[in-house]
Amino acid sequence: MKQFFYLIGLICWIGATTGQTVERRDLIETVQGTRVNWTQGIIQAQGIGAPPPRTINTPQARQLARASAEAQARENLLAGLKQIRIDNGSRVESFLNQNSRLNTELGLMVQQARITQQEFLSDGTVAITLQMSLYGGFAQLILPSEIQQIESIKPVVSGPPSPPALNSATVKAQAQVVYTGLVIDARGLPAKAVLSPRVLDEDGKEVYGSAFVSREFAVQNGMTGYTRNLKFARSNTRVDANPLVVKGLRTVGPTKCDIVISNPDASKLRSTSEHLSFLKKGRVMIVLD
Repeated sequence: MKQFFYLIGLICWIGATTGQTVERRDLIETVQGTRVNWTQGIIQAQGIGAPPPRTINTPQARQLARASAEAQARENLLAGLKQIRIDNGSRVESFLNQNSRLNTELGLMVQQARITQQEFLSDGTVAITLQMSLYGGFAQLILPSEIQQIESIKPVVSGPPSPPALNSATVKAQAQVVYTGLVIDARGLPAKAVLSPRVLDEDGKEVYGSAFVSREFAVQNGMTGYTRNLKFARSNTRVDANPLVVKGLRTVGPTKCDIVISNPDASKLRSTSEHLSFLKKGRVMIVLD
């Protein structure tokens, strides 16, 4: 009998924990034949190599095919990285064209990208998959120089409150709430993932961008996290336990990377320095379709 009740309890516990699991729904984009996973902050590229028509033996044929596949994968990876959007007006390629040294450094990073999968097919063909992080060394190299180390964040002076005006009771209530992160629901908008996003209010004033985040955190984890699931964003450890959730109103800019939120929502972010402190650490999630 005890075993029966233990079994029932175990089933209930499994059901409860399963129900608490939130689907991540990664935001994945194909860029120049590569696979960019913005949720995980990685880019993957594949190369396929075939053995030359004339080879001495099977081991030699396989070795040559593998070398060809790896070379093609690294070439594809570099091409994909160059097409990643940095901000609303530029891609990595345009940034590299301004500095040959950076171009060389990125090439070295691509040569060090690790092989995550290799397949040896029966016809002698070899397929190799490479993976590289968009954080760490790549972020340090590519992120705009405007993103600097920030020791502390002071309240942003936004001038007179924009309509609709907030009464004193609303302002007081906002001051009592300490938000731990920001979640922007941009579903339904033509928004696109980008390394250095900007969030604006309805008057075009910046609410979040390169001037708000400390370079240390931006390099380690990116300026923002991306997902296609609002529930996953709200429960993500990046934004901690009590994120402010706002709705994106529209996108602006040539590549639709900057997101506009309402003036009242922007006011909540600007109300106290405590609310702004999480921006320093890049505790921002953006939900896209």
